Order: sequence, then C-alpha cells, then structure tokens
Amino acid sequence: MRHNKKFNHLSRTKAHRDALLANMTTSLIMHKRIFTTLAKAKALRMYAEPLINRAKEDTMTNRRVVFGYLQNKEAVKELFGVVAEKIAERNGGYTRILKTGNRLGDNAKTCFIELVDFNEAMLKDKKEAKAKTRRSRKKAATATEAAPAVEPEKELPAAE
Repeated sequence: MRHNKKFNHLSRTKAHRDALLANMTTSLIMHKRIFTTLAKAKALRMYAEPLINRAKEDTMTNRRVVFGYLQNKEAVKELFGVVAEKIAERNGGYTRILKTGNRLGDNAKTCFIELVDFNEAMLKDKKEAKAKTRRSRKKAATATEAAPAVEPEKELPAAE
C-alpha cells in the first residue's frame, strides 16, 4: 500500500530521481534560475528548500549534510556564501515558479524556477509597489468640493 506517500516519482527509480534532483539543485544554486517542466520544478522545490534553509546557519555539520545531498563543492560554497547572505531574513519560500506555457514537442507544461532574492526585475517592482499609497474616493471628492474655484489669472497692464 502507498499510504502517505504523496511525492512525485517522476517515472524514475529512487537513485535516478535523487541524482536528477541533486543535479537540478546544483544548477539552480549556481545559475539562480533554470528552465524545466512544471512537475520537475515542483519536485525540485521540495528537495531544494530544506537544503537552502540549512545554509542560514553556517556550521560544519550543515555543510556536510548539504554536501551529502549535492556532492558538489562549488555549489555548497555558493550556497553558504552568496545565497545565505540574501536569504538570511527570509523565513521560507526561497524559490519561485513562473509558468511559461507548453513545450512544442510533447506539450509538457514548462516553467522557470528561480531563487526569489536574485531576480532584480521582480525586486524593483516590489520596491515601487511599496511607495504607492491608498487613496479613498471620498477624500478626493470632498477635497474638490471644499477647494475654492480658482479664477483665471488677469493680465496686468503693461507699463510703457
């Protein structure tokens, strides 16, 4: 029986699936964004986010645990260095999946998966959104009624 076994097997054996997810996690850490299918991206999110969460605390134990999963020194160094600095104050949700449509060959759903704090375009939009304030229609209507009507400026006679 398969009670409480809900993760996607991706039509692969356990060893093949672990190798796939480790390689994809390494690519995600090194390149900050990868292009893949939606099913693989969702499986990758479940695999990568706990590893990224371990990078918040830079201890030898955490480095060894992450290296046990990834088997790539450069990826571990990048994760505990550059990535850990940016995600230090974030409590979760380190990845974002952006759907891009269907692939032409087999009509598979494709997407980008990226590290949230490394997309500069999205971060700029977020900062601009905070600058805006909400305005009520009532205040705008009362302000125009209360303001006195401005008369057009009269021309002063020219001194000759």
